Amino acid sequence: MQKIIKYTFLSAMMATLGLQGCKDSYFDKLSDNPNQVTAPSLNALLATSTYKAGFNNYSVASIILPYVQYTANPAANGAGDTFQAIDFSATWDLLYFAMADANEMKKLAVIQNSSEYKGVADVLIAYNLMMVNDLWGDAPFSEAFNINNLVPKYDKQQDVYASTLVLVDEAITELSKTNSAIKLAAASDLIYGTNVSTERANWLKMAYALKARLLNKVSKSGTYNPAAVLDAVSKSFTGNDDDARMQTFRERSPWATVALNNEQQSLGGWLSEQLIDALNGTTYGVFDPRLPKITDLTVDGKYIGTVNGAGNRAPGANTRKDENYISRNSPWSGNTSPIFIVTYAELKFIEAEAALNIDRARSYAAYLAAIRANMDKFQVSATDKEAYMAQPTVAVGAAALTKSLIFKEKYIATYLNPEAWNDARRFDYQYKDFTMPVNAALPTFIRRLDYPQGERSKNGANVPIDVSRTSRLWWDQ
Repeated sequence: MQKIIKYTFLSAMMATLGLQGCKDSYFDKLSDNPNQVTAPSLNALLATSTYKAGFNNYSVASIILPYVQYTANPAANGAGDTFQAIDFSATWDLLYFAMADANEMKKLAVIQNSSEYKGVADVLIAYNLMMVNDLWGDAPFSEAFNINNLVPKYDKQQDVYASTLVLVDEAITELSKTNSAIKLAAASDLIYGTNVSTERANWLKMAYALKARLLNKVSKSGTYNPAAVLDAVSKSFTGNDDDARMQTFRERSPWATVALNNEQQSLGGWLSEQLIDALNGTTYGVFDPRLPKITDLTVDGKYIGTVNGAGNRAPGANTRKDENYISRNSPWSGNTSPIFIVTYAELKFIEAEAALNIDRARSYAAYLAAIRANMDKFQVSATDKEAYMAQPTVAVGAAALTKSLIFKEKYIATYLNPEAWNDARRFDYQYKDFTMPVNAALPTFIRRLDYPQGERSKNGANVPIDVSRTSRLWWDQ
């Protein structure tokens, strides 16, 4: 069900979106901004915070799409395609303003003895903090919410990760309670508000989903605990209906806006050769029925992607639509399509990966369930789904299941999701036929972002200086 933003209290959220170039403190007092309400209620904070979780998912995904070669620039030497230095101050600010709103909700929830609002606030702070941590590593958190401190210290990336786990565990504790003095207001909950009877339970499942994602992220480290990952998965989503998604827009989904702009010759959202070839049979020898659910045929009746860094194969003819791009005819990028934050399909792939070396039968069952769930979300017909599932390169059996197969299928399931870059780094970009972009500015695949110029100007003394775009995060060693 789509909701259209009409509420007065959401003016605060829309004002925040205009603060991307702000050069003041992290979180100015609300009273300093005449466009913001001075004493927002729990309901208002819930609406703005849940909206921002979805919008920030889109904002971060827009950054990482060329890094994982979901998208490519139709012009040669595109900055994102070729791993050039880009200033992402706007996204940094969006993430921190979102955490500020959720933190205000948390403080108010404590005062009003609402375990439900406090738990949701913890989930939302953790989600935005995870994205900051995954993009940049070290980041302000322990001192970030003190409005009297304009230059908060940067916590070490391992400590930021630990803080997200603490927040998620706090959320699980709070959302497990059934005696909250104030219950969540469904009308203000833009993620799970469509069903009052399961609202709190779904937020609890989302907390466990984020915990499973966090615990699985350290798969390359000596602290990886598959049993703990599987425990979190077992307490999380049980079907596609549990997916955490935001579906409230003023006009249309931002991904649909990308597609619409392309239709009007703005040339954004062209799909990478890597993604298209993974689906059209070129890379794996099997046509994936999700491809027509992602994009439309070219004017030549083909599925052809754009080579990252090289641009369109016919320079000067980009308006001809002879290569594929994000489509408004897709369940992922239609006018009313949700922004998927974390899904049941992703959780089943996490289960498949965590169980691979300890319970192959469970791993294989989860792998198959994940593919089926994702195909159902893409609205693939039952006939096409079963034909794909019967392919010998897909139905390999438990004994032949590999990590590569799990990551290959998960790559499709995380289309347009920021988590795809975390997987690519954990997998060392080892997808079949995955190559460096043409004219790359780095000698290797990109591993993190440069700290934004806004931070360098506001808090330069604390910004880490010994990192580059090829420096690996601690969990990516």
